[in-house]
Amino acid sequence: MENHTLFNEGKVNSTVELEKFSKLEEKIKAIVEEKVSLKNQIKTLEDTLKNKEAEIEKLNGKIKVLDEERNSVRARVDSLLDLIADVNSAK
Repeated sequence: MENHTLFNEGKVNSTVELEKFSKLEEKIKAIVEEKVSLKNQIKTLEDTLKNKEAEIEKLNGKIKVLDEERNSVRARVDSLLDLIADVNSAK
C-alpha cells in the first residue's frame, strides 16, 4: 500500500510540474507575441517618422521660397517708396 501512495505522490508532483511548465510556456509565448507586436509598432513609428521628416523638409523648402518672395516684394516696395519720396521732394 505504501508503494501505491508513493506512486500517487509522484503522479501529483509530475502534474504540478507539468502545470508549472505550461504556465511558463504561456508566459514565454506572451512575451514573444509582445515582442512581435512591439517590433511592428516600432516599424510603423519609424515609417511615420520618415514621412514626417520628408514633410518637414518639403515645408522648409516652401518657407525658403516664401521668404525669398517676401524679401523681393519688400525690396520692390522700398524702391517704390523711394520713388514716391523723390517725387514729393521734387515738388
